[in-house]
Amino acid sequence: MQEAIQYLSAKDLIFRQIIETYGLPVIPSRPQGFETLVLLILEQQVSVDSAKATFLRMREGVSAIEPPVLIGLTEEEFRAFGVSRQKAKYIKCLSEAILEGALDLESLSVKPSEQVREELIKIKGIGNWTIDVYLMFCLKSPDVIPLGDIAIVNTMKELLSIQDKQEMEVYARNWAPHRTLASFLLWHYYLQKRGRKITYQY
Repeated sequence: MQEAIQYLSAKDLIFRQIIETYGLPVIPSRPQGFETLVLLILEQQVSVDSAKATFLRMREGVSAIEPPVLIGLTEEEFRAFGVSRQKAKYIKCLSEAILEGALDLESLSVKPSEQVREELIKIKGIGNWTIDVYLMFCLKSPDVIPLGDIAIVNTMKELLSIQDKQEMEVYARNWAPHRTLASFLLWHYYLQKRGRKITYQY
């Protein structure tokens, strides 16, 4: 990681400023597989803590967070756990893809990032933000920047005075091949400045 930090610090002053002010981030990790993708679906457009609470209610209420179990839940059962109708549908689409063999989660770890994206984007309810986070946290892909994430976007607006997402994408190419670490540093700044802490374990 030290080499990547030196690279980014040489490329862009903002990273030196973040590290000098707030220190280095703890690099988060999540297990690969179905459970994490279910949790990421729940995290879409809500806080990590809120999604985790819903996930834990569901995990306590079913025999296992596995495709054969979740695909059999009714809309009312999902609602009782706090899962919206739309997200319940997404979880069922993911479960169905795995059960029918259209998606092999275990194989993703040995595939290039773009191939992982091509396979996951076909699943209804799994968009680029979900894929970006799965690539970063689970598959340890080194060169991902999730521009669908409001914290990343707002931090780039604040530190770089860039308002347009397309411009952000172009600018962030300067950080390749270490855009994942750049993203973790931007998240670190966002959370530390606001006195917030997130625990990703479940």
